[in-house]
Amino acid sequence: MALEDHHHPRPALSGRGVLVHEWISENGGSEKVLDAMAEALPGTDVLCLWSDVEHRFPGHRVEQTWLAATPLRHSKAAALAAMPATWRRRQHDGYDWAVVSSHLFAHHVSFRRQPGDFQKYVYVHSPARYIWNPELDVRGSGLLPRLVSPMLRTLDRRRAQEPASIAANSRFVRARVQQAWGRDAEVIYPPVDVRRIQLVSHWSNKLTGAESDVLSALPAEFLLGASRLVPYKQLDTVIAVGEAAGLPVVIAGAGPDFERLTALAATASVPVTFLGRVSDELLFSLYQRCHAYVFPPIEDFGIMPVEAMAAGAPIIANEIGGAAESVVDGLTGALCDFSSADAMRTAVDALSSVTPAASRARAAAFDTSVFKHRFLRWIGQDSVLPSAGRHGLVAIDGGLA
Repeated sequence: MALEDHHHPRPALSGRGVLVHEWISENGGSEKVLDAMAEALPGTDVLCLWSDVEHRFPGHRVEQTWLAATPLRHSKAAALAAMPATWRRRQHDGYDWAVVSSHLFAHHVSFRRQPGDFQKYVYVHSPARYIWNPELDVRGSGLLPRLVSPMLRTLDRRRAQEPASIAANSRFVRARVQQAWGRDAEVIYPPVDVRRIQLVSHWSNKLTGAESDVLSALPAEFLLGASRLVPYKQLDTVIAVGEAAGLPVVIAGAGPDFERLTALAATASVPVTFLGRVSDELLFSLYQRCHAYVFPPIEDFGIMPVEAMAAGAPIIANEIGGAAESVVDGLTGALCDFSSADAMRTAVDALSSVTPAASRARAAAFDTSVFKHRFLRWIGQDSVLPSAGRHGLVAIDGGLA
């Protein structure tokens, strides 16, 4: 199937539209994208499978599907087979267009009696990893996902031909869209609240007394790992980098992998400190204090490395995945093959050439204002963006962001 090129101007959307998202959790990168979309398109209805956060979108009507009233909302793997049909032939409510934020099957959405010129724009965080890349998501290795995956792949590819245009959150995901769906995609990097982070020169001044004590008790030099404590975030690799470089490690976050990680830390050759869940203020202070923020997982994009760069931190990131597109090797950090201890040592040594100013400047390319500009331009609504959103645009890979 020939790849379609959608990198050309499109007419402005007109009439009434709807924002569509899988499910709405309290925290999550895809929800941050939806937040920015909702801010860019005030008053637009929001449709989701279910929402775990009430009143998240003031000024927007939020509609949930029948799954919201069932126990299936608590088991995404169990709900998987019901999702494609749930998205089809929704109540129309007079919509002329839809903008879809999809990482599973939200892009399947259709409406009863939708007009012939109905336009669907799909922003892809990833083609469904459950069915396309189960090696990247262990939930796809369960019996039920494996049984239904062949049928769902065929259906998913067919539904992916419906959008007027597709955008991907990184070049890494764009390649997966091309491979899975035979469609091309415009790359629009997700929004990161860079401006908020950079408005404060010293986040340690914003800490509570107890948080200040925590920060003061840490080693003078340390490598930082911060995320949910789950296996695919590979925080054990952060400890391995510390051992390879002979540097203490600090880990911020909570989750089910805590016991395994603490057992590993107990036998490590360097000190490892666990801080548990931390406030934004303490996290940003850690970014500003650390020798480097270490980000081993293969992610679709990776918001936290950009946050860390916004605070001036050097980054050691996986040479594969979306973080390799935000981190500039040799300028804002080092891209690393984490399977090699020698490569990890070399990455730490390479940080001597990284300056906080370079990291902060690179992070500005991913600010929320940049996302809104590119998002509205993609759907042909650039004229509705307030003039303030056009300032401070920066180049990403030679193009205007």
